[in-house]
Amino acid sequence: MKTVLITGCSTGFGRETASRFLAEGWNVIATMRDPSANTLPTSDRLRVLSLDVTDADRIAAVMVEAGTVDVLVNNAGIGWLNAVEGTSLEMVRRVFETNTFATIAVMQAVLPGMRERRAGVIVNVSSSATMKPLPLLSVYRASKAAVNALTEAAALELAAFGIRVAAVLPGAAPTTSFGDSARAQIEANGGFPDAYASFAQQTIARMQQAASGPVTTAQDVAKAVFRAATDPSCPTILPAGADAVAWFEGR
Repeated sequence: MKTVLITGCSTGFGRETASRFLAEGWNVIATMRDPSANTLPTSDRLRVLSLDVTDADRIAAVMVEAGTVDVLVNNAGIGWLNAVEGTSLEMVRRVFETNTFATIAVMQAVLPGMRERRAGVIVNVSSSATMKPLPLLSVYRASKAAVNALTEAAALELAAFGIRVAAVLPGAAPTTSFGDSARAQIEANGGFPDAYASFAQQTIARMQQAASGPVTTAQDVAKAVFRAATDPSCPTILPAGADAVAWFEGR
């Protein structure tokens, strides 16, 4: 029985992905910053471990606890919605630390074992925002575009060791905590600059209107991640959700 380690499993895509792998009979190591927030179904094939993906020491400890990992799903991330001018360098670093650098750090931690076994799959959850320029998502988009570039290059580096790497690009998912998290971050960091306030209101209104059309569900993302993990013919960049697929095909 194979084992998957998934980061960011307390809500949204991570929780649904962990549930999907459990339903498919896998051993699942679900990580989250606060295990008391766990709402995954009880299973003797499930282990829930605490992990802040920006904590290098904890990453190393989790790898020891996890043992053999056949598939890594880098799902943990944070949202950010603001103009470049309205984003402090401290926040830029926080977004990249969580979305980009932590992805690299967890990959680096799991790769020696996969390379030694000459087998393994890494699935990085990115964003469909990387396929189309969108206002107010500049910093977030940049952090996820870096994940795409990382994934494509790493796939070439690691193929000789029998390791596959893919990126899943979810579309807009209003049922996840991304939007609430981004709004909370904006409020905590002083809101939009005055010069952008009107533009931001109009942009957010358009985003909300778009959310009334085809959107991505957490189930769409879990399905795509499972495919990326189990289907050797899966493309390196895989959109997830009707809106993401439409963007991908029309880019």
